[in-house]
Amino acid sequence: MSNLFGASHLENFMASLDERSQASVVSAIERITEVKKRGGKVMVVTGSGPNIHEGVTTLIAELIRVGIIDAVSTSSAVISHEMAGSLDRVFRVDAAALGMDLEKMPRGDEFEFTCLTDEEIAALKREMPLDDDLLERGKQLPKHSEIIKAAGNMAYPMGPRTERLAHEVMGLAKMYGVPFETVAGWGCDEHTMLGAAAKRNVPVLVTIPQLIGGGAVGMSIGDSIPVSQRSMRLSRMLASCDIIIESAVALTQEIHDGPFECYTGHGIWAWWHGENTYNLRKKSLIRIDLDENLRRAVELNKIVQEAIDKGLPKTKAAKIPFRMEMSAFARHENSIPIVGDIGKVWPLIAAGVAKNLGIELEFLSASQDTPEGSAMREWIVDNVKPLNREKMLARAKNYTIK
Repeated sequence: MSNLFGASHLENFMASLDERSQASVVSAIERITEVKKRGGKVMVVTGSGPNIHEGVTTLIAELIRVGIIDAVSTSSAVISHEMAGSLDRVFRVDAAALGMDLEKMPRGDEFEFTCLTDEEIAALKREMPLDDDLLERGKQLPKHSEIIKAAGNMAYPMGPRTERLAHEVMGLAKMYGVPFETVAGWGCDEHTMLGAAAKRNVPVLVTIPQLIGGGAVGMSIGDSIPVSQRSMRLSRMLASCDIIIESAVALTQEIHDGPFECYTGHGIWAWWHGENTYNLRKKSLIRIDLDENLRRAVELNKIVQEAIDKGLPKTKAAKIPFRMEMSAFARHENSIPIVGDIGKVWPLIAAGVAKNLGIELEFLSASQDTPEGSAMREWIVDNVKPLNREKMLARAKNYTIK
C-alpha cells in the first residue's frame, strides 16, 4: 500500500496547513519521538466517522503493529464499523419499488445492499439466515448509486449481521469477564485497531460518552462491563501513557474531567476516599481538529483559568464558542492544538515519527479527496475483511480467565 503514496504528497499536505499548524505538527512529531525513544507510551482517542473514512483507524492499526501506539479509546460506532471491515461498497435502490415500509426507511427513501460476491454470500449463509428473495429483487432494480461508506451500517446483509454478532460478542464478554472490545478484537482483521490491538495485547476501549452509537453494538458494549469498571479501565490506560492524541473527537471528559483525574478533572474526592487516581500534570495532549476555536482557547488559557478561579462562565470570559473538552485542554501547559484535516495531519505525524524511529510503515493513509486517498479507500474495501466469527470463537475457547 505504501507504494501508492509518495513523499511529494506529504509535502502537499504540509503546505495545505497554515504556519501555526505546520509548527504544531513538527512539535507533535518531536514530542512523540522523544517519548518513544525513552520507552514511553502513546494513547489515541478517536471519534467515529471521519477517522474511518480518512483511513485514520487503519493507520492507527499500523502504528499499533509497529509499536508506536500503545492504547486506544474510541466510539462504539468505530467498533461497529471495524467489525464489518472498516469500509465497504454498497448500492442503493428505491425502497418503495423494493416493497419496503417507507415509514421505517431513512431520509431519501432508499434501501442499501452490501456489494458481496457469491462466495461471500455463501459464507454468510453458513452463519445466519439470509433473505434470498430480497437479495434477488435488489439486484433486479436500477441502482440509484454505488458508493464506499463506513462498513456494516445501514446495508443488507452486513448491517443485520453486525447487529446479530453484537449480542454474541456481548455474551462471550460477560462469560469471560472482559470488555466487548476485547472479544471483538479476537476475530477482527489485523488492519483494524481492534485486530491489531488483540494481536499485540494493546487495550482498546470505548469512551463513556461514545457508547450511544453503533446500534446494537453500542448497547452491547455498554452492557458488557459496568460503567464504573469502564471508567477505571480508561483511567488506567490514560495513567500509563505519556502522550494522548485526540483525533476528531468530542466530549472527552474521561480525559479532562473524568472521575479519577486530579489535575484538571474532578478526581480529588476519589483520591480522598482512597480510590485509584491519575494525573495529567506531566502528560502531553495533542488534539487534531478543524475548529479554530480550539487554538484560540489555548491562546486564551490565562483568561480561561482566571474565569475558573473566579467561578465565572468560561464562554463569556473567552468570548468564543466553548466546547466541553476545551476547558482542560486550553489550560494544560503541554497542549498542542493542530487545526487541520485529520486526513492530512495523521499521515504527516505517522511518517515523521516513523522516520525518526527508523521504522518502515506498510500502510500510510491519505486524505480521501486526493487520488491517493481514493486508492487507499479502495484498498481498504478490498483488503480489510469483516470480523471472522470462527477465529473469534477459537480464541475464546482457549482464553484463560484471569
